[in-house]
Amino acid sequence: MKIKKILYVIVGCIGLGLGALGAALPLLPAFPFLMLAAFCFGRSSEKLDNWFRNTKLYKNNLESFVQGRGMTKKTKIKIMITVTVLMSVGFAMMGSVPVGRLVLVAVWIFHIIYFEFGVKNCE
Repeated sequence: MKIKKILYVIVGCIGLGLGALGAALPLLPAFPFLMLAAFCFGRSSEKLDNWFRNTKLYKNNLESFVQGRGMTKKTKIKIMITVTVLMSVGFAMMGSVPVGRLVLVAVWIFHIIYFEFGVKNCE
C-alpha cells in the first residue's frame, strides 16, 4: 500500500510541474495536468491534498470547475486552441494514414463540442 501512495505522490508532482509550466506557457495546457495532480494528491496524502488545494495555481485553474461552477471562458478557449494546434500537427503528420486522420478529426470535434456545450461557463 505504501508503494502505491509513493507512486501517487510522484505522478502528482509530475502533474503539478507540467501544470505549472502550462500556466506559464501558452502552448501547454495546465488544466489536465493540474487535474491529474489533484487526483493523485487526493489519493496519496491528506496533507498534500490540502496544501495543493490552497495554492494559487489550484485556485486560479481548477477550483471553480471542481466545485461544479464550470470554467472561465478564457480557460476553455485556451484549452480548445491548444488541442486544436496539437491535433493539427498530428493531422499533418498522418498524411499517408487516412484512418488516423479521421480518428483525429472525430476526437477534435468531440473535444470542441464537449468544451462548448458540456462544460459550464463561470465568470
